Amino acid sequence: MEAATIPIAPVTKGLEGIVAAQTRLSDVRGEKGELIYCGYDINELAGKVSFEEVIHLLHRNHLPTRDELAALKATLAADRELPKGIIDILKSIPKDTPPMDAIRTAVSALGCFDPERDDNSQDGQRRRAMRLIAQIPIVTAYFHRIRQGKSILPPDPSLGEAANFLYLIDGEKPSVEKTNTLDLCYVLHADHGMNASTFSARVTIATLSDMYSAITSAIGTLKGPLHGGANEGVIHMLMNIGSMDKVDAYVEDCLAQKKKIMGIGHRVYKTLDPRAPHLRRMAQILSSKIGEPKWIQMSDRIAEHMLKKKGLHANVDFYSATVYYSLGIPTDLFTPIFAISRTAGWTAHVLEQLADNRLIRPQSAYTGPVGLKVIPLAER
Repeated sequence: MEAATIPIAPVTKGLEGIVAAQTRLSDVRGEKGELIYCGYDINELAGKVSFEEVIHLLHRNHLPTRDELAALKATLAADRELPKGIIDILKSIPKDTPPMDAIRTAVSALGCFDPERDDNSQDGQRRRAMRLIAQIPIVTAYFHRIRQGKSILPPDPSLGEAANFLYLIDGEKPSVEKTNTLDLCYVLHADHGMNASTFSARVTIATLSDMYSAITSAIGTLKGPLHGGANEGVIHMLMNIGSMDKVDAYVEDCLAQKKKIMGIGHRVYKTLDPRAPHLRRMAQILSSKIGEPKWIQMSDRIAEHMLKKKGLHANVDFYSATVYYSLGIPTDLFTPIFAISRTAGWTAHVLEQLADNRLIRPQSAYTGPVGLKVIPLAER
C-alpha cells in the first residue's frame, strides 16, 4: 500500500521575488541596472567618495562632514589591533588553509575577545561593528603574511583602509593609484541589497544571537562560488583559456555543453551591472600600465560573445578579477577582499535588523509521504 501524499503549496524556489525585510541601506534595481546606497546612485558615489565615507553613509545615513570623516578614520585606525589570542590562532592554522576559512574562524574567535561582550546597547553594537570593519582586513593580511613565513606588520594609523591593507600584505606603502583602485573596489562592493550573505547575517542576528555569529554566517555564505567566490573563478577561467586566440572556442564549447561562464549574468540585474563599467575602466588602465593587456582583452571578448549569443551581461565579479590580479593580489585573496568591503554593509544590516527585529522564520513545503506505519524491527 502506497503512502498518501499531500498537495504542495506554491513555492518560490530560492525565495526569488520574496521581500524579506525593509531597508534604508541599499536598493538593487535589476530591471534598470541601478544600485542605490542610502539615496545615492552608485555612479554618483564611485570615484567621488572614499570607502570610509561610504561606511559613514551606511551606518549614519548621510555622507560625513570633514570632522565626522576624521573621527571615523581615527576610530577605525584605533580599532585595528588584534588580540594576541587571535594572532596565535592565525599562526596555528595550517598554512594551506583557504583564506576564507581562516577569516571565518578568526572572526568567530574575535567574539571571545570582545572587551564589551555584555554590552548590547545600541552604542555598544555600533562600536562592535566598527571593530569588525577595522579588524577583518588585519586578520586577512596577517594570515597571508603568516602563511608565507613572513613577519606581520603593525597597522599604520596614517593610512586609510585600502592603503593600510595593501601595506600589510605587500610590506611597502602602496602608490596612490593602487590605493585609489582598491578603494573604488571597496566602495562598489560595500552593500548590495538582500544578497545571500546579507540575508544570512540578518537571519542569524534576528535570533538575537551576537554580531560575531552574524558576520561569521555572512562570511561562510560569501565563500560559495555562486556568491563571492565567483571572482576567483573568473581569473582561473582566463588562465585556463590562456590566450586571445582560444577565447572563441572556449565560449562555444561552454555554450554547447551548457556550462556556466563565471562572471557572466546576474540573479537580479536583467541589464548591465552598474558596477561593472567602473571596474572595466580600472582594469583597462591597470592592464595598460603593467604591460599585460591580454586579460582585459580576453574578458571583453568573452563578454561580447555572451551578450550577443545569450543576451547576458558581465557582472561585477567579471572585471574585479582582472583588477585584483593587476594589483598583484593573490587569487585566493579576491573573495576575502569582497568580505572586507562587504563588512560595512553586513554590520549596517545587522544594526538595522536589531532596531526593529522579528525572527526570520519562513515556511517550507513538505514533499514527502504521510500516513506511514511502523513495521516491527524484526519484520523489516
